[in-house]
Amino acid sequence: MNHVDTTLYLVTNSDGFSEAEFLETIVQACEGSVTLVQLREKERFGREYYELAVKAKAVTDRFGVPLIIDDRVDIALAVDAAGVHLGQTDLPIAAARRIMGPGKIIGATAKTVPQALHAESEGADYLGVGAIYPTTTKVVTVLTPVATLSEIAQTVKIPVIAIGGLNAGNLDVLYGSGADGIAVVTAIMNSANPKQAAQELRRLTEMTL
Repeated sequence: MNHVDTTLYLVTNSDGFSEAEFLETIVQACEGSVTLVQLREKERFGREYYELAVKAKAVTDRFGVPLIIDDRVDIALAVDAAGVHLGQTDLPIAAARRIMGPGKIIGATAKTVPQALHAESEGADYLGVGAIYPTTTKVVTVLTPVATLSEIAQTVKIPVIAIGGLNAGNLDVLYGSGADGIAVVTAIMNSANPKQAAQELRRLTEMTL
């Protein structure tokens, strides 16, 4: 298992941003002490996705923050990202592990205990579990009760990250849940001050979990 600090995981959303604004938001998030950044681009393909990933990695490398690519093993390898995050309909984790090798981080989405156990057995390094709350992103989500999150956290040995609609005002729902970190999109990407938002989320996460 690859060690990964899952305390505060930023999942990006470039909708409505110029490229310069988008990259500056990642800069500020890294300055605010996010521990992981996932580049999630559902509507970019091929060269366009690759070129943005190169620029995003230049930012995260500057701060020593691992960059995870959503869905795309090929893009992750092409830019030498730290790893990839795979959903239930993406490439199987075991296949991704064969392609990427033992040293890359592979995260997986899990909404049930059986999904979590399967992901762990196939070599996932961490799990994203949610959505805890409804989200405003374009990604279709199914709500996951905190009780299920807790059961997953108690069952697997790899880190479990809570995701979905989390922000500075509702993290208390995770107290005692066993989660190892939180993943956020809107709470940082849409903030007027992403650095400050990240700092506050990091502080609250460390107090809550």
